[in-house]
Amino acid sequence: MSGGLDSATCLAVALADGCDPIALSFAYGQRHAAELEAARSLAAAAGVEHVECQIDLRAFGGSALTDDALEVPKEPGPDDAIPITYVPARNTIFLSFALALAEVRGATAIYLGVNAVDYSGYPDCRPEFIAAFQSLADLATRVGVEGGHVEIRTPLITSSKAEIVRLGHELGVDHARTVSCYDPDEQGRACGACDACRLRAKGFADAGLPDPTRYRSRSR
Repeated sequence: MSGGLDSATCLAVALADGCDPIALSFAYGQRHAAELEAARSLAAAAGVEHVECQIDLRAFGGSALTDDALEVPKEPGPDDAIPITYVPARNTIFLSFALALAEVRGATAIYLGVNAVDYSGYPDCRPEFIAAFQSLADLATRVGVEGGHVEIRTPLITSSKAEIVRLGHELGVDHARTVSCYDPDEQGRACGACDACRLRAKGFADAGLPDPTRYRSRSR
C-alpha cells in the first residue's frame, strides 16, 4: 500500500473480492513522507488494518527516490531505459515481507498493484517477475511445502492508467487522498513534472475524469 493510485485501487479490488485485507506499507527511506501519510489515510478510510514496516534502503542508494545526491528527473527519458527512479529490488523486498506476513496471518493471497502497461519501465512490474516470485513463494514457505498456496494477485497488471482511474472511481476510491508524485513539496503537493505525475495526469485525462491532485504549480 504505497498511497498511490494503483495501490489504492488494488485495495478496493481486494475489498470488492470479499477479502479482509491487511494494508502493508514501507518506510524504506523514500524522499518524502507524503505517500505514507496517504497510505495511512486510505487504510483508515477503508476501515482495514494497516501495518507499516521500516526498511533502510538509503543504506544502498542507487535510486533518485532513496539517494539525495540523485535528482528526480523532470523530463521524459529514453523509452527503453530503466529510469533512475527505479529502486533496486524494491518489489522483491516488499513481496518477501508480504509473504512473511501472509504466512503468519494465514492469508491465502497477496494483492500487488503493479502495472506493466502505463508504467515507468521498472523490471519488477512485469508479469515474468510476478510468475517467478510465485514459484519462489510456493517453494520457500512452510505453507507451500505443506501443500498450501499464497497466491500473488496483480489485478491491474494489464490495465492502462486510464482504466485504473476509471476502476478506482467505480469502486469508490477517493483519488484526492492518493499521492503519486516522486518529488512533492513539504505540504504534499505534487511537482506536476516527474514521470509519476505525467502518467497520473494522462490517466485522469484519458479517463475523462477530473484530476483532484494538489499541484504546487499549474505548469504541468
